Amino acid sequence: MFFKTLSANQTILNKNKKWLLFDAENQILGRFCSIIAKILIGKNQIFFTPNLNCGNKIIIINASKIILTGKKFKDKKYISHSGFPGGKKISTAIELFKKNPCLLIYKSILGMLPKTSLGSKIKKNLYIFSTANHNLKKTIKLNLLNINDIY
Repeated sequence: MFFKTLSANQTILNKNKKWLLFDAENQILGRFCSIIAKILIGKNQIFFTPNLNCGNKIIIINASKIILTGKKFKDKKYISHSGFPGGKKISTAIELFKKNPCLLIYKSILGMLPKTSLGSKIKKNLYIFSTANHNLKKTIKLNLLNINDIY
């Protein structure tokens, strides 16, 4: 007997995409972002295919109310480089949070996604808002999901 491995194609995956709404209020950054990254990649889907974008579209609200445990707000450092000599910039989590609270969640989720062209397609399915108001209410009807109920 010969069995053939069935693989999902992009048309099947596009039909099954859903919009999910998550609230980041009082959530721990790393635990919250790891679950979001799994859903974005599509690891929770039955038809997960590693070389295709099979995750859902995710909206995160209340990014300004996320929690970091311990001394991470002061001690955690984010490093960026301009590419020029002496172009290294170091900022702490509190500086990044004051500048844009959405950027803290975005950088942590981005670090958990693949670093390929597939990863850049996946990150387009992520929408982060610092307050409870978001501009996608008129186009899509969403129910608020609790992150603790999923995993």
